Amino acid sequence: MFGIPRYNVWQQEMKGRAELAQAEQNRQIKIEEAKANLEAEKLNAQAEVVRAQGAAEAIKIENGSLTPTYIQYLWVRQQNTSANKVIYIPTEAGLPILEAKSE
Repeated sequence: MFGIPRYNVWQQEMKGRAELAQAEQNRQIKIEEAKANLEAEKLNAQAEVVRAQGAAEAIKIENGSLTPTYIQYLWVRQQNTSANKVIYIPTEAGLPILEAKSE
């Protein structure tokens, strides 16, 4: 009978250590996930900077002016990358065609 209270104390101590280890592991996981998210955001920011530099260089090549032809080219290029979108194009009166069947 006198061994049971010591076992209960030991058991509670082991349970506390296990919970502490689990909490520490969860903390480490959250830290690593936050580091991965930060790294991904830094890489996305770098990609955006490179894209903006490319666009600025393209405009500089065009003598600093956007011609209507170049704007149409950019629009067509963008259309090739975006599939399955409905686009409303204004008519002569400036009103969009509300219903058009795509076949």
